[in-house]
Amino acid sequence: MSLHRLGAAAVWFALAATVNGCRSTPQLTPRQAEGKHLYDARCAHCHEENDLALKKVPPNLHDLFGRAALPSGAPTTDAEVTRVVLAGKGMMPAFAGRFTIEQMAALLDYLHAMR
Repeated sequence: MSLHRLGAAAVWFALAATVNGCRSTPQLTPRQAEGKHLYDARCAHCHEENDLALKKVPPNLHDLFGRAALPSGAPTTDAEVTRVVLAGKGMMPAFAGRFTIEQMAALLDYLHAMR
């Protein structure tokens, strides 16, 4: 490799490392971390990976609280998201009895942080 190309590669690498360093992952609070664990264990199978091979892929929940409305058209509020999670909707099963009040609050905190 020529000296010019080697220098260009070094500059590119340094620039890429600097840009990637600017996008650091925000630190989660302990409650958000608990919500992430619940999300990963109970929600991501459908809403992220669709590893259950569902024919109708559920909506992605990243930036859920950045949207004015849920896919159903209902407002994106803590109360409405809680209602959908606990009661289920369409193909989504109900999670009532699977989340404590504290766990639901942690899940909501994590969903708010998913941006």
